[in-house]
Amino acid sequence: MPQKARDSIKVPELPEVETTRRGIEPHLLGRRIRGLIVRQQRLRWPVAPALKRLLPGRRIQAVERRAKYLLLRLDQGALILHLGMSGSLRVLPLDTAPGPHDHLDLLFDDRCLRLRDPRRFGAALWTCNDPARHKLIRHLGPEPLGESFDGDYLYRQARGRHGAVKNFIMNARVVAGVGNIYASEALFRAGIHPTRPCNRISRERYGRLAAGIRAVLQEAIEQGGTTLRDFQREDGSAGYFAQRLLVYGQEGEPCPGCGRPIVRRVIGQRSSFYCGRCQR
Repeated sequence: MPQKARDSIKVPELPEVETTRRGIEPHLLGRRIRGLIVRQQRLRWPVAPALKRLLPGRRIQAVERRAKYLLLRLDQGALILHLGMSGSLRVLPLDTAPGPHDHLDLLFDDRCLRLRDPRRFGAALWTCNDPARHKLIRHLGPEPLGESFDGDYLYRQARGRHGAVKNFIMNARVVAGVGNIYASEALFRAGIHPTRPCNRISRERYGRLAAGIRAVLQEAIEQGGTTLRDFQREDGSAGYFAQRLLVYGQEGEPCPGCGRPIVRRVIGQRSSFYCGRCQR
């Protein structure tokens, strides 16, 4: 895929997924699944035909998130959902006509949870065990908003590594769910150049970076919480919050700190945005 096309795709990142979780939870918690409609089986991984047999009758006990995965814990087993590159979830009346990219409906008595995914990189996977043990999840690093994530942790993990710090914090085995947009934003807040070798950053600076990651994610989630109010809208237009970004996507614009133009550079096949003066 050409770089410009890849950069133009709005990929759901951790704040979007957490906002989605908070939005759908009140509509699903405690409800019993009545059925499943699969209109397109070929997602990132094929939707297992056995889901139509396994899901009906099971009650949703919890709606959780791990990194960018949504976990619907049932009274037996769990359903793991991923939004891929373009997916969204909406809670709709049962008689709402599906669109061309509406691939899966989870049916309840008076509503359905509908997965829309134009690019079909999303997923709906079943596990009969604790989803934390699933092969896609068990090797993930700590949650960036969790208690075990801080500057000391990043400093320890960086020992013996030599790659760019931006790639380091986007490694899901190091920390789960820090995507491209928020990595750029957090590095700007911490004053760290995205190409700086991760093993040449002090413990103190990693403390600022961990705090920046936590702050930018929390702010994005809060914005999502005030913007994404209605998960029953047919057009799904409230699916993403309006972002107030300092550097990401701001190539050529003046740096908020010093006024120097923001630079765009491809790092690890992803566009990175930074200030060459404020970040070192």
